[in-house]
Amino acid sequence: MPKKKFIINLKGRKFVIKEYIECKNFFQKARGLMFRGKNFKIPLLFVFPKPGNYTIHSFFCRKFLAIWLLKNKVIEMKIVKPWRLFVVPKEKFDILIEIPLGKF
Repeated sequence: MPKKKFIINLKGRKFVIKEYIECKNFFQKARGLMFRGKNFKIPLLFVFPKPGNYTIHSFFCRKFLAIWLLKNKVIEMKIVKPWRLFVVPKEKFDILIEIPLGKF
């Protein structure tokens, strides 16, 4: 079930993601955007218990925007192409947002 409003800070400005799904358990986090289909448009929110360099992949995914945050401040953004094995930002993070980019 989608939740409402998540606020992120980017270069001193606040941006609101109005609807998202929080991936809470291991299986939800492992699945991420895999097999979601081309009409799936809701961002996914991953909250980690402590800051770290957690690795993600893009197997069975369409292209998506990954936004890594530390304490609700954006540390890096990257468009992730399908079939990438290791995707990780340069700094530690505690929140990841995956935003599907539609059909490419």
